[in-house]
Amino acid sequence: MSRTVVYADRGNSHFDILVAVQAVVVILSGIGAAKGVLIGPVITDAAFFLFPIAYIMGDIITEMYGPAAARRAILTSFVLNVLAVLVYQVIIALPGFTDDYGIEKQHGLEVALGPVWIIVVASLAGFLAGQTVNSLVVARMKARMGEKGLMARLFSASGLGELVDTIIFCTIAATAIGITTLGDWANYTAFGFLYKVLVQYAAVPATAAVIRWMKRTDPSYQARMRAADSSIHAYIRTEGEAP
Repeated sequence: MSRTVVYADRGNSHFDILVAVQAVVVILSGIGAAKGVLIGPVITDAAFFLFPIAYIMGDIITEMYGPAAARRAILTSFVLNVLAVLVYQVIIALPGFTDDYGIEKQHGLEVALGPVWIIVVASLAGFLAGQTVNSLVVARMKARMGEKGLMARLFSASGLGELVDTIIFCTIAATAIGITTLGDWANYTAFGFLYKVLVQYAAVPATAAVIRWMKRTDPSYQARMRAADSSIHAYIRTEGEAP
């Protein structure tokens, strides 16, 4: 006798893919940011090229699925990043081989992964604050402007979110990568902010194109758009028929 097999409906949403990308970027950024990088006179860290991607994912999630979904994505990234740090500490604590290669590898893990928890605290504090501001701006502007003004929302949210994030992150993370003076901190913070914002601004046309494509191809979004249009038309007819 065959049994009935039942599965939950995952739906047609791209939300899970976006959250996965955002979480991976955040975790990798925690590792990369533990390394200080000097490019000419510019002070930065090895994750400078990664983190703007997390904000681009946040913009897409907020625009497509709303602020509640964005908060869920932020919380998911937060929890997974903390889990990653705990795993690093377990890896370091486990007894390794006692030959020269084993001792050298243990030292390398301690140096590379040991301070990551400080970077994670910094990135989580900055990311939570910055993404909250970022999502709030996108959601509030969309509530006022509707489907119009997508580019304006992306430009406005990127600048404010990155400013809050960068100041908080660089202040906490500075000591972990060896920054000890106010001038070096200012260099680190200024470059981090300018770079992240420029990358996000450069990516705005592509981000907007992806969002528009997702809106066209997502059945649930199209269904809600039709429902919203029907409600507006019904309201207009009712108002027009009122004495």
